[in-house]
Amino acid sequence: MREQRKARTRRAIQDHALRLFLSKGYDETTVEEIAAAAGVSHMTFFRYFPTKEAVVEDDDYDPLIAELVRNRPAGESPLTALHAALHTGLDAVLATDRDAVYTRTRLVVTTPALRARQWRNTATTQSLLAQALADREQRPVDLRLRVIAAAATAALITALTAWVDGDGTEDLRTLVDEAFAALSTGR
Repeated sequence: MREQRKARTRRAIQDHALRLFLSKGYDETTVEEIAAAAGVSHMTFFRYFPTKEAVVEDDDYDPLIAELVRNRPAGESPLTALHAALHTGLDAVLATDRDAVYTRTRLVVTTPALRARQWRNTATTQSLLAQALADREQRPVDLRLRVIAAAATAALITALTAWVDGDGTEDLRTLVDEAFAALSTGR
């Protein structure tokens, strides 16, 4: 019960923050305004999110994808495993959070402070995915797995950016497929 209440509070803070960012602009919105809109104190805001940037960028998607990678069949290539795991993860996330994912991605693409933080987050994502691939193959992380994880992450980010550039009208799964096809074939 307590965990559910915490999850609802976290979600309310994120939802109100995204709404305010869209209406006022990211830079023009304060933490105090977000907290007030969500019906919490600014101290409560900081218990859930360490920074204003974190309210946009923090999520549970990376651990979900990493676990899906670990559970892919052993005979699949690492790139195929990542691609399939991303499909499964995207299906789950977009079924419940499509608008929030689009809004968050759009904010990252259009806000310099968030783009800078995204570079740091990307390195963490790549490491997590490389480790998931290594766990799946029961071997240490090596250069090959790091390169594959980095390429897959770049493909996903490029697909997400194209999705935002198209105002969210294109199918994100199709964009991810096209990005991975470019990795696989070079075309």
